[in-house]
Amino acid sequence: MTKEQGGFRGWSAGRRGAVSRLRFTSLRLRLVVVFGLVALTAAVSASGIAYWLNREAVLTRAQDAVLRDFQQEMQNRAGALPVPPTQDELQRTAGQMAASSQRFSVLLVATDADGKTVYGNSGGLNGFALGDVPGSLRAAVNKQQKVADGNKSPYHLYWQRVVDHGTPYLVAGTKVIGGGPTGYMVKSLEPEAKDLNSLAWSLGIATGLALIGSALLAQAAAGTVLKPVHRLGVAARRLGEGRLDTRLRVSGTDELADLSRTFNNAAEALEQRVAEMAARDEASRRFVADMSHELRTPLTAITAVTEVLEEELEAESGSIDPMIEPAVRLVVSETRRLNNLVENLMEVTRFDAGTARLVLDDVDIADQITACIDARAWLDAVELDAERGIHCRLDPRRLDVILANLIGNALKHGGSPVRVSVHIDGEDLVVAVRDHGPGIPEDVLPHVFDRFYKASASRPRSEGSGLGLSIAMENAGIHGGRITAANSPEGGAVFTLRLPKDASALAEGSDGKGDGSKGLADSKEEAS
Repeated sequence: MTKEQGGFRGWSAGRRGAVSRLRFTSLRLRLVVVFGLVALTAAVSASGIAYWLNREAVLTRAQDAVLRDFQQEMQNRAGALPVPPTQDELQRTAGQMAASSQRFSVLLVATDADGKTVYGNSGGLNGFALGDVPGSLRAAVNKQQKVADGNKSPYHLYWQRVVDHGTPYLVAGTKVIGGGPTGYMVKSLEPEAKDLNSLAWSLGIATGLALIGSALLAQAAAGTVLKPVHRLGVAARRLGEGRLDTRLRVSGTDELADLSRTFNNAAEALEQRVAEMAARDEASRRFVADMSHELRTPLTAITAVTEVLEEELEAESGSIDPMIEPAVRLVVSETRRLNNLVENLMEVTRFDAGTARLVLDDVDIADQITACIDARAWLDAVELDAERGIHCRLDPRRLDVILANLIGNALKHGGSPVRVSVHIDGEDLVVAVRDHGPGIPEDVLPHVFDRFYKASASRPRSEGSGLGLSIAMENAGIHGGRITAANSPEGGAVFTLRLPKDASALAEGSDGKGDGSKGLADSKEEAS
């Protein structure tokens, strides 16, 4: 792999890690989103209220100033016009009124001496005309009110805000009491609108900054909250990996500190319990190993005696009393069974202690299976389907133990003929041992490789010790393989052994010394 490829893969891995940390189910992302939504809601609400209040204040202040000035001009200048006024007088007065401090446009409407309607226009805003005044406003201005205690004037000042081509305007009108002219005013509110737009932009920017600030605050808060949680997750993973001395540093008195203390207490209790269990397990293994070794010495002597008795039984001289011959045969059989059991127990203790190791050699699989069958006189009961020339690098002694247990189990509890087939699947060697018996009950299948497990409680004193298949599985495991048990659709049980063709890597990693037990063929009652 080139340096560029390594850099790209590192960048991709980092990016995937960042994305995984920010997935939607991440607590960090949810905290950021919640903080952001809260900040956004608060900022938008505050900005909206501030904008609305400032808008009303700005428009009301500008509007009140314009209307006050217009009303004052109407009283001082329009009220001073003669009745009836001429158009020139109206025009001149409108210009004077428009020159006030508020700079609005004025339209004066009156009737001259001839009864003709005359207009006086200040000339601003492209000629302010009566058609520019909303009809509802004109009707309200010209409507005479009834004079009463609560209404001392028949005419009032009315105003209205309008928008023309996107520009807001203030339009107002009133009528001079006593037959004077009617005056209308229009004032552009564009400067105020620009000020309000600037305010809106400022509030929008403030909202965005508040959102960013809330995201940063959420990140900081998430880091503060999630860092102890992350440490707890790392500690839990290390504890799950077997590092029972893992502890968390406890600081503070909050809930996370209480959680850390609880974790430390649980880890300490677990460490103590595992230590106690390991001590008991070690004691049990040492007891089994010591017992097996202690039994070997008397068994050696007993085995020698039983061999002599067995020779006497097979002799034609008939030196054994026929009355005790069954007892002698039982002693010979049980001694052989006890000897096998001790050998198997010693093999099991080697696996438990981790001292079993592989001694590899190049093995011709077909020759190895043939030798295993021939050594146990199974040639007539076993069919072999294996091509010559399949070579693997395995431990031949342990492979012989596996094959002897599987084939012996099939012959004892299955049905003849037993068929052994061999093939290569990729980098694995696959050996299938099938019998023609009734198969294995479904409730027994999960337990066939358990130690001392026997399916039939009615046969507790069968020839098997219940360790054969367990030892076969251990020998397969030390090669890096496995054995599976199943029932064939065509009837009978099938045990499938799968081993790597080359177990050199596992042999290099194994430690300890194995003295090479016999690994005699044994079986379990459940295979029947």
